[in-house]
Parts: sequence; C-alpha cells; structure tokens
Amino acid sequence: MSATTAAALRLQLRGFCRHYASGQGGMIGLLLVGLLLLAAALAPVLAPHDPLVQARDALLRPPGWPYPLGTDDVGRDVLARLLYGARLSLAVGVIVVTLGSLAGTLLGVLAGFSDGLVDGIVMRLMDVLLALPTLLLAVAIVAVLGPGLQHAMLAVAVVQLPAFVRLTRASVRAERRREYVAAARMVGSGRARLMFRTVLPNCMAPLIVQASLCFSTAILDTAALGFLGLGAQPPTPEWGTMLADALQFVQSAWWVVTFPGAAILLTVLGFNLIGDGLRDALDPRLKR
Repeated sequence: MSATTAAALRLQLRGFCRHYASGQGGMIGLLLVGLLLLAAALAPVLAPHDPLVQARDALLRPPGWPYPLGTDDVGRDVLARLLYGARLSLAVGVIVVTLGSLAGTLLGVLAGFSDGLVDGIVMRLMDVLLALPTLLLAVAIVAVLGPGLQHAMLAVAVVQLPAFVRLTRASVRAERRREYVAAARMVGSGRARLMFRTVLPNCMAPLIVQASLCFSTAILDTAALGFLGLGAQPPTPEWGTMLADALQFVQSAWWVVTFPGAAILLTVLGFNLIGDGLRDALDPRLKR
C-alpha cells in the first residue's frame, strides 16, 4: 500500500469517526453494546453464582442479598443467567449475520451480474421467502429440522437472506454501469475479478449497515424461538428461554420476567442505534 493510499484511508476513517461521533443515537447504541460486550466478557467474574446451580432454599427469591436480581422458580440466580445469556446472544448474532451475509452477498452478486435465468431464479426464490412472515418461516424451518439452538440459528440465517440478496443485487447493478468497471473489463479483467475485486468492495457500505441492523433482528428472532420452545433448550441460560420459563410468574414474581425482557430490549435498541449511526456516517447524502 502506497503512502498516498494510506493517507487517504486515514482521512476517510477520521472523517467517518468524526461524523459517527456527532450522532447522539449512534453513540448511545455504541455505549449499550459496549456494556453488553463487557458484561459477556466478564461473566465468570461478575456472576455471583453458577447459572445452572439450583438453590432449593431460595425459590423465587426477590432481588436482594445474595441474589442482586433475585432467583427463578428453581432457585437459579437471574443475574448469572443474564450474564451468560449475553454471551450466547452475541454468539448467535455473529453466527447468524455471518451466514446470512455471506450467502446473501454471494447470491446477490451472481444475480446482479446475470440478466437471465440465474437472476430470475434467485429473485423469485427471494420473493417466496419475503411472502412469508419472518417468524413463521423460522418456526416452519425449525419444526422440520427439530428444536435446538443450532437449528434456530440456521432458520434465522435463512430468514435474513432476502435483505442481503436484494440489497447486494441493487448495489451491484448500480455499480456495474460505472466507468471504472468498463475500464477494468477493457484491460482484461475476468468475470470473477470484476464481481469480487472490482464491484463488490464498492458495495460494502450499505451491506455493513444492513449487517448491523440484522444483528439485532437475529437476537430478537432467536429469543422468540427460544420463547416458543424451539430454540435453546433448558437449562441453557438464554433470554428467550428464561422468559418462557417465567411466563406463569408474571404477576407473582415480576423480576423473572422484567430483567430478561429488559436485556433483550436494550440489546436490540443498541444495535439498531448503531445501524442508524453507521447509515448516517456512510451515506454521503446524509452528511452535513
């Protein structure tokens, strides 16, 4: 990399950071996600008890000492289960977004560079997926494959495909008409090089924003599947499963429902705010 290119990249990165920092929503989302990452990383240190240990003498104990957020119906520490559940939720988000974005980007690039049969087949398949409600489609996939966290993650990744495919296809079709693509074709660049080395890097900005927004959707959909009994199975400390186990204690033990629900709410809010901040910082039309 030449000194001129490196200097240009540093200027672009500095401008991006400055514009992102100027948005209050993006910084609030970054703070929330940062706290979530810190809690997940320090879960063994911060958790006062083992998340799987059942204290038979502390069933449905309200928040207080030695259980800061209380216990559930079998005596497990709610705080410990929330902290370890943060690890699981972040892992789910990373795996789902990685699978969905890689497969969706590949299909979108192929459809964007194809004008005939391939484009028609890919887009009609995406239309079929979009015609079904996302949660219903995920439930149907898990029902076929069987309950479990791995199957739930695969189902949510399939649900995320249409967003990445359609966005990539639209970006590729807009970029392939530009002069630099024609110049690369004239100097002898092959089709694969044009797709993945010339055009795709210039389509990454909207894909990064979409990935950040899909991260929150992945966590929410996985929690919903866990709530329905199709995701992580007990005694795994997963937020949706915690809500399902505590459903019958909504009126008698408010803490077993409130804290997992608040964790899901703040996590989804944080990633959505980060996505909005990235959109404002990466889209030149929104820059002041």
